[in-house]
Amino acid sequence: MLNEVRLIGNVGAEPEIRGTQGGDKVASIRLATSERWKDRETGEKKERTEWHSIVVFGPLVQVVEQYVKKGSKLFIGGQLRTRKWQDQQGNDRWSTEVVLSGFDAKLQMLDSAGGNGGGRNDYSGYQDGPGFGGSAGGTGGGPNFENGLDDEVPF
Repeated sequence: MLNEVRLIGNVGAEPEIRGTQGGDKVASIRLATSERWKDRETGEKKERTEWHSIVVFGPLVQVVEQYVKKGSKLFIGGQLRTRKWQDQQGNDRWSTEVVLSGFDAKLQMLDSAGGNGGGRNDYSGYQDGPGFGGSAGGTGGGPNFENGLDDEVPF
């Protein structure tokens, strides 16, 4: 089965960073995607905006914390998840979110880190990237290619 979501949009508010009971950080982003067209009958330009809830776990939270701001243009790739929760009156509610976690999570800034346009920064999965030092991997990271390739081949 395949559960993959890819979106390009603009961040609608400053990202919210919070802690879990286990001490890890989680980032929440509201991402707006827009569709534009011209009405065939009236010739009027139309636009529809969809708002998406994005939840980021793992090392990408640090990237969100340092670089993502309101108005940033992002490409994100994650998985769709629906969770059940209860409101203050005890009623069951459901929220559908795009979750970025694990090695296949994608977060690419389509404008510069300051939001001034021009640059592209790809902070996908568990790769090292500008803005955070060391290995970003949750299980010891991957191979270190800074000083050449690792010569040990498992076969």
